[in-house]
Amino acid sequence: MKQYSAKRSIQILAHILEQYGIDKIIISPGSRNAPLAIHFSEIDAFQCYSIVDERAAAFVGLGISKSIKKPVAITCTSGSAAANYYPAVVEAFYQNVPLLVLTADRPADFVDIFDGQTIRQKNIFQQHSYGDFELLEDEKDRADDYNFETIKKAVELCIEKSGPVHINIPLTEPLYNLLDELPVMPAVEKTIQKKNYEVPSNLIADWNTSKRIMILAGTLSPNPELEAQLSQLVKNHTVVVLTEMNSNLHHDKFFAHIDRYITDFSEEDYHTYAPDLLITIGQNVVSKRVKQFLRKAKPKQHWHIDEYWQPDTYFVLSQKIETKPEVFFSKLLKSINLEPRAYFNLWDVLKDKKDAKHEEYLNKAPFSDFYLFNQLSNQVPENYRIHFSNSSAIRYAQLFEYQKYDVYCNRGTSGIDGCTSTAMGFAMMEDEPTILITGDLSFFYDINGLWNQYIPPYTRIVIFNNGEGNIFKIIPGPSGTNALDEFIATQHHRNAELLAKNFGFEYTRVEDEISLDRVLPNYFKPDVKPKILEVMTSECDNAGVLKQYFEALK
Repeated sequence: MKQYSAKRSIQILAHILEQYGIDKIIISPGSRNAPLAIHFSEIDAFQCYSIVDERAAAFVGLGISKSIKKPVAITCTSGSAAANYYPAVVEAFYQNVPLLVLTADRPADFVDIFDGQTIRQKNIFQQHSYGDFELLEDEKDRADDYNFETIKKAVELCIEKSGPVHINIPLTEPLYNLLDELPVMPAVEKTIQKKNYEVPSNLIADWNTSKRIMILAGTLSPNPELEAQLSQLVKNHTVVVLTEMNSNLHHDKFFAHIDRYITDFSEEDYHTYAPDLLITIGQNVVSKRVKQFLRKAKPKQHWHIDEYWQPDTYFVLSQKIETKPEVFFSKLLKSINLEPRAYFNLWDVLKDKKDAKHEEYLNKAPFSDFYLFNQLSNQVPENYRIHFSNSSAIRYAQLFEYQKYDVYCNRGTSGIDGCTSTAMGFAMMEDEPTILITGDLSFFYDINGLWNQYIPPYTRIVIFNNGEGNIFKIIPGPSGTNALDEFIATQHHRNAELLAKNFGFEYTRVEDEISLDRVLPNYFKPDVKPKILEVMTSECDNAGVLKQYFEALK
């Protein structure tokens, strides 16, 4: 027999979520949110997942949302549990990943009287959410009508803004009163507005008169329509398209390794290779070098195309184009000329020169993090979706041939927290395998991302364990301080073997290139358990190998 929560606010919430097709619910344990757990888990329309650690749970929800491209609801008990959602909420805010954050709470008059698990939850995410709402307790006047309209507004905002929206839900005791049957609820009248866009005529004129057009793609989800449009633009060498691995845009005439090409730019090169029209699409760009290049180049015009964000990243923003890139280019392509421009050939000559030096260095690169990333780019099967952790991992990825994969990375805030949890949430939804390629600190920081009973057996994790945060020996600055080893790079001697066993993963460890080359071909074969491969590189001069690489490109 079904048992539903007697709380009217929860009944209304579940009804509206079902009406909008929000069917994935991440539930963390607790008593105050027990009415939500009881209710959602009894309704056939919902798929509920139990994730204990709220910080991991929120990132799992983020990963699921990235996969299914729909809002995901996350729910927790009151107090610090809600605060633990914050890192994932911030990440979702800057990536525009729709999370519906449902925090159970004590009644409002219990706040600040030292009642257990009670903090100031109302508006807790206000700085990094697209909407903050609080429901009325069932006993309040007109609570049903108010809560119905409030929840509807919150859900539509989450969909329209494609980002996190918070609903705080005060619940009075008793919490465990149940019903055998649900009351009939009214249908929801959906009021989400569709947006129309037309390209202004002055932009078409500016395009046609620009001789040096560059399109720079930041973080994007895979988008075949946009890829086809940009491919049409480069077919006749009309524009230069710079991409990163997590741009998920692939074409032989795109310039996919920005740092490889611009690493030794002089002040003169900044002007030689500068665009006069810069068009940016997508969100956060990994390459610090390209930001430096474009800030010094000072293009005459900069258009940014995005539904939600129009950041002045290069300090010359001239047009805020508030639509999807594929909508913009579908309109633009009907009105512009696609004549060849010498600007493309300028970059193409540079590309050929740097690619040749890249290949030359690969032939002599010793076993190291650098060597591993090259091997993975050749060995990971093409049907895998790749998640890179932040810090060194995504930066190494930019240098190698990962264009044949769908690539993901939490570049909203670029933190190492939640990379594992996000990848595991994503893997839970995918029919094809997911691999997480992660550094040791990122992996150990997010151990509870593996406290998850839903991880498919075809999931793979590769840890490059260099015994520290090696990024701090790569970037300029930290290596000149006495605090580097203990407090910045945080050297350690941990490994993942016992963790793998604890969480039910097969585990393999390698410490040299012979072992790595022997293990990799079999690592991706099907197995009854997910697998962790830990590559120990702490004895390698990883920072030195990478610095020598960039020297070799000059």
